[in-house]
Amino acid sequence: MKIEEGGCYHIYNRGNNKGKIFFEKGNYVFFLKQFKNYVLPSVDVFAYCLMPNHFHFFIRINDGVNYEKGIKNMLISYTKAINQSYNRVGSLWQGRYKSKKVDSEAYYTRIIIYIHQNPLASGLVKKMEDYNYSSFSSYLSDDLSSICKSEVLEWFGGFAGFITDHKFK
Repeated sequence: MKIEEGGCYHIYNRGNNKGKIFFEKGNYVFFLKQFKNYVLPSVDVFAYCLMPNHFHFFIRINDGVNYEKGIKNMLISYTKAINQSYNRVGSLWQGRYKSKKVDSEAYYTRIIIYIHQNPLASGLVKKMEDYNYSSFSSYLSDDLSSICKSEVLEWFGGFAGFITDHKFK
């Protein structure tokens, strides 16, 4: 898929053979650090979730050329680090990362809820705010964040709508 500047995308990938891509806490932290270094300068982030065997980001592309280079370099650097750390060889990923264009405000809110509910739906936590590797907690906090909180909260009609719409059904 051709990435368009200004376009919003759900990007995701999972481990080869549906295997793990994160083996311990430090892996999640390193992945987010690599994302911040390689990808964040060319995107706005609305939501993310890192699961043991896959990841999701909902982003807007601000610089298509640097985004493409950045995501490729991030995934390669992460794979090299994991392979070296865990004495493994070969692909960590099930092919190239996937991207789906998100092109309506209704889809914006649905994809954010889907991404945030992943750990709950998978049984990893009983409450979304207990999962450490998702942007959900950023919305509950007043701390500075690289997430575009105010824009997202507008899509939900404010903080109360964000919380109501995230209730797990």
